Amino acid sequence: MKKTILAAAVISVFTVACTKSTTKTEQVENADGSVTTTTTTVTETPNTVDTAKINDAKEDVKAKVDAAGNKIDDAAQKAKDKIDATADKTKQDLHKAGQDIKTEANKVGKDIKTGAQEVGKDAKEAAKKGASKVEEAAKKVKEDLSK
Repeated sequence: MKKTILAAAVISVFTVACTKSTTKTEQVENADGSVTTTTTTVTETPNTVDTAKINDAKEDVKAKVDAAGNKIDDAAQKAKDKIDATADKTKQDLHKAGQDIKTEANKVGKDIKTGAQEVGKDAKEAAKKGASKVEEAAKKVKEDLSK
């Protein structure tokens, strides 16, 4: 589409450039001594068009449009490459963060397990002490009842 627009612009420029305009000014002295000035503009379009110049211009425009298109394509490819590199780095960073979170979660899980085991041991010890005190109290009650 860009090529078509540029080609149309070049053709219109050459069409305007091929138009020849001539201005003629005439002064006529009247019988009473006054002077009348008449200006006439004649626009001519030559019948012959130099197709070789037009073809050369078209080729020149085509080459320039192709070069501009290539520059645009190169810039777009560079931008795509930068975006892809950024996306890859972000992906790696997110993966590392996920691994770090997993490692820390495992540590927390181990800490919780260890804490639960210690609480369990403490509860067993407390239950043992409580049971032995209950047994002692029961023996005393039994002895008191036997008397």
